[in-house]
Amino acid sequence: MGDYKAAENRYKNVEGTGFYRHCGKSGLMMPPLALGLWHNFGTNDDYENMKKMCFTAFDNGITHFDIANNYGPVYGSAEENFGKILREELGAYRDELIISTKAGFDMWEGPYGNWGSRKYLIASLDQSLKRLGIPYVDIFYHHRMDPNTPLEETMGALAQIVKSGKALYVGLSNYDGPTMAKAERILDELHVPFVINQNRYSILDRSVENNGLLKQTYASGKGLICFSPLAQGMLTDRYLKDMPADSRAVKDGRFLHEDQVLETRPLLNQLNEIAAGYDMKLSELAIAWLLNKPEVTTVLIGASKPEQIISNLKAAEKQAHTVMTDDELQKIEDTVAAFGRS
Repeated sequence: MGDYKAAENRYKNVEGTGFYRHCGKSGLMMPPLALGLWHNFGTNDDYENMKKMCFTAFDNGITHFDIANNYGPVYGSAEENFGKILREELGAYRDELIISTKAGFDMWEGPYGNWGSRKYLIASLDQSLKRLGIPYVDIFYHHRMDPNTPLEETMGALAQIVKSGKALYVGLSNYDGPTMAKAERILDELHVPFVINQNRYSILDRSVENNGLLKQTYASGKGLICFSPLAQGMLTDRYLKDMPADSRAVKDGRFLHEDQVLETRPLLNQLNEIAAGYDMKLSELAIAWLLNKPEVTTVLIGASKPEQIISNLKAAEKQAHTVMTDDELQKIEDTVAAFGRS
């Protein structure tokens, strides 16, 4: 094991603040923010920086680390790197961590490395556990709906995974409301602890409101963890005036295009004015807006450096001490609707 020793005050700082929330109606408690390893944990990323980000998160009460089988690049490298961090440093605190992974997207060649068959899901998790170097994950997700595999087969695979001790809970990611409701009924019959949905949700992306997932999640007493809360960085101050040369929209373009930013900039500036009224940055308003919703358990943040994690924690702290009235929340809705984004 390495030299890392977790901060002794990692829980004392948040005692009595309601920092940890029940995942729906389950007994599982989750922090308001979780660290996602979608970006910046791949083969070509700085390993020392990965460690610092994980340590910063855990030292500040973030106990949940979220991965998927194909996070990288290359596929599997995020699991391998986090597994190395566990083996060398964080493993001593395994019982204080919530570790999740997923399968459902393309992972390996051939007909058995994708979607939602029993063969793929079980084989993928076995591979994930080897890369992570642990005997089980806390949450295993099916990563997306599969229109060509019977839902009974996919849910049956998740049930087998839990009953074999390879996952404590199951979750669904990128599902809509009606399909989630069907999956829930199957999992209930199989006596499997389905506790959480993971979906894209932000002030700018309301798909979960429109496809029934948000309503169904709350009605069913499930948790909801939201990814891309900052809309790939648009809901920050980076794009309010300029298009930084080192920004994701300029350098990458896979997830965010310059045209999107230019089209959305007037709305971003209006939202930034609303944020200023709360003494918040735009990014802080975006996170606080999500955490203010009773349906939302946790906001999944990505980071490229430890300082960004601290900044996002400040947003969670401000949300806990800020009353957002119905009229103020409606102002956000009206502002977004005026730009056709609701």
